[in-house]
Amino acid sequence: MKLPEKGQLLRIFIGESDKHEGIPLFEWIVRKARESGLAGATVMRGLEGYGAHSRLHTAKILRLSEDLPVIVEIVDTPQKIEAFLELADSAIEEGLATVEEISIKFYRSGNRTP
Repeated sequence: MKLPEKGQLLRIFIGESDKHEGIPLFEWIVRKARESGLAGATVMRGLEGYGAHSRLHTAKILRLSEDLPVIVEIVDTPQKIEAFLELADSAIEEGLATVEEISIKFYRSGNRTP
């Protein structure tokens, strides 16, 4: 797959314990992104954060089982990001989604031909 130089970055901020269709929401998002043919997705777990409810979520030693923040990042073309955002929107009950214009410098699998 080749990506154009100009793309978009979709960031979805959710909670680690959020679920959809019986599985963690972040897993559902990554699976659906892959099924939708998006270029790639990455899930990052936060150490601390808060959202719309202003409830602090932290990984302090005595609170390891708390609902930590999770960020899912997806990069692709504006058209594919917009289409995926419509699908994801219906699955996300609480969270935040942002979209940024980005410059794609390279996208490769390591299987380069000379």
